[in-house]
Amino acid sequence: MTFRRLDLFCRVVDNYGDIGICWRLARQWAREHGLAVTLWVDDLASFQRICPEVEVDTETQQLAGVTVRHWRSQDGGFTPADVADIVIEFFAVDIPPGYIEAMAQCEPRPVWFNLEGLTAEEWVEGCHRLTSPHPRLKLTKHFFFPGFTARTGGLLREADLEPQRLAFQSQASEAAAFLARFGVTPAEMAATKVSLFCYPHAPVSALFEVWQNAAAPIVCLVPEGVAAEAVHAFTGGQASATRGALTVRVLPFVAQPDYDKLLWACDLNFVRGEDSFVRAQWAGKPFVWHIYPQDENLHHKKLRAFLQRYATDLPNLTAFSLYWNGAAAMDDWTAGWSAFEREMPQMTLRAAEWQQQMLAHGDLAGNMLAFAATLR
Repeated sequence: MTFRRLDLFCRVVDNYGDIGICWRLARQWAREHGLAVTLWVDDLASFQRICPEVEVDTETQQLAGVTVRHWRSQDGGFTPADVADIVIEFFAVDIPPGYIEAMAQCEPRPVWFNLEGLTAEEWVEGCHRLTSPHPRLKLTKHFFFPGFTARTGGLLREADLEPQRLAFQSQASEAAAFLARFGVTPAEMAATKVSLFCYPHAPVSALFEVWQNAAAPIVCLVPEGVAAEAVHAFTGGQASATRGALTVRVLPFVAQPDYDKLLWACDLNFVRGEDSFVRAQWAGKPFVWHIYPQDENLHHKKLRAFLQRYATDLPNLTAFSLYWNGAAAMDDWTAGWSAFEREMPQMTLRAAEWQQQMLAHGDLAGNMLAFAATLR
């Protein structure tokens, strides 16, 4: 069965992660698989931060081969002609009831997915591809989980991502030219370069204090608005500042392809949520994950599940990640950072090994389409 159209519904909860994932998938399905993709999204302002071409006051627009529709409400009438061959709700959003009614009138019925969030927990393998019949209509929803094993949907990855990364990282001049756009000097290029993307509660001030007293220079590149309080206290509201061994530079938010380059150009990446977390894994560099916080510290369980898969032989990465997420107490940040820093060469080796393991599972967009083909 050949699929022609795909509709993806996204509500922005974590400012840039939700739309970041959906925008990558929408572009990939359109570019690599030739689908007519419509991305329904409720928050165009957040979307614009990662895709400057977005017009926040436009109801329907064409971007990178994708139709983007501003999802304002659950109201509105739909006919079967409005329904795509594949319908995807991202992370259990409620798509408009009228759209669901129109789905039930289609022949054949569309393939309906709930694309879930990424987790390394073992229970995911048992829930991946499970069905959920609609209580009233002749429709069946399938749960699809990204993940880190062959029994999940794999990770989001475009076909040309790895060749682009290798080409960029094979030429030192590429990274130098890219970072020069943000004011990074040749002298700073020789320093340890760190990108910092985290939630507001991260212990950034404690880490800055350690880095100021480091034995060698560190350049920290922070997207505008991230860790705002700690960054402002350090820079005094300026675009950059240097204290001791540490230079902090505030960067404007960049489009997704440039964020990948930032990860590729740095020696260490602090990332958050899901989208930047996955991109850091494809960057082939050491990284520290700041997981999205949940009630009753459920996110700590998810963090440990990933570390048990990824960092089995990296005890200092595990310890530092737990400190960074508030899952363990840090008695001495200087000692904790020193132990982490010593382990970074092993982290780099692990990053390359991990990439090969993840590549073997295919990519999320392709895996979803392959499974959809079995349902028609």
